[in-house]
Amino acid sequence: MESFAEWGYIGLFFASFLAATFIPLSSEIVLSILIANNYDLTISLFVASFGNWIGGISSYGLGRLGKWNIIEKYFRLKKEKIHKWKGYIDNWGSSLAFFCWLPIIGDPIAIGLGFFRTNFFLVSVWMFIGKIVRYLVWAFLTFWGISLF
Repeated sequence: MESFAEWGYIGLFFASFLAATFIPLSSEIVLSILIANNYDLTISLFVASFGNWIGGISSYGLGRLGKWNIIEKYFRLKKEKIHKWKGYIDNWGSSLAFFCWLPIIGDPIAIGLGFFRTNFFLVSVWMFIGKIVRYLVWAFLTFWGISLF
């Protein structure tokens, strides 16, 4: 994670992007390092949210393509698991994208939304709001943690 932080905002973007894909990374640590090193908070939050959002959109796009050989190989998700999300997607629609930031279930949500062709614009908006909330909460926790020392 420190190597990403050494690249500043660009490293934060890539860490955030990759964290929203099949590569397990903790972009929150990179964000905390940048905050602790007095990087601009607004820019840091935007870069982290934008990078993570683009990563989530790529998962949505992969689901929309429906290339199951790629999805099963890299995400280790079976088609049956995505079909289990259909009920949630039918009930919640695009607002379910708000929860794409969650660990473990975020990728299946994004892929399922794409696979079932949920409105791209609305998915994008809800997903971006979720990503912003995620990093805002993390920034608050980081500032709180720093204040303890």
